[in-house]
Amino acid sequence: MRKTHYIPVTADVPGAGGKARGALIRRTVRTALAAEGVDFPCEVDVLLTDDRGIRAINRDMRGVDAPTDVLSFPEFALSPGTLPAASDADVGSGLVPLGDMVISVERAWAQAREYGHSRQRELAYLVTHSVLHLLGYDHLDEGPMKAQMREREETIMAKLGLER
Repeated sequence: MRKTHYIPVTADVPGAGGKARGALIRRTVRTALAAEGVDFPCEVDVLLTDDRGIRAINRDMRGVDAPTDVLSFPEFALSPGTLPAASDADVGSGLVPLGDMVISVERAWAQAREYGHSRQRELAYLVTHSVLHLLGYDHLDEGPMKAQMREREETIMAKLGLER
């Protein structure tokens, strides 16, 4: 059985990937999982793409024909603060599959410029946001759900040293 998380990062457009970017994504996923109390080995698959690629996935999977910054596809229907069990692990790998995330690097870089912070911060924020979605957090309302998710995001970003 594995003792660490498996976080494959792939890119479907030239220039979207890279060693440093993959390392930041993996560190962010691990930090977010630890902050949420995930102490068993998990798998989170990450795809880096551009606006065209994420628009196609958004259209095909959600029926929304528009680009976005990040999409999350959780494996489990969780509520914030609840976790899958270690017994949900894949028998072959020993990993609990949490789900997939897709990030438009093109959109992330544009948002970093728009918000006046680094590309690293924006990418880590989107990864953190997606991990929280994989763990059942949502922001459908403008009230308590959104506030709870934002508080967790800021806590995790502070642990990464990438707060606002």
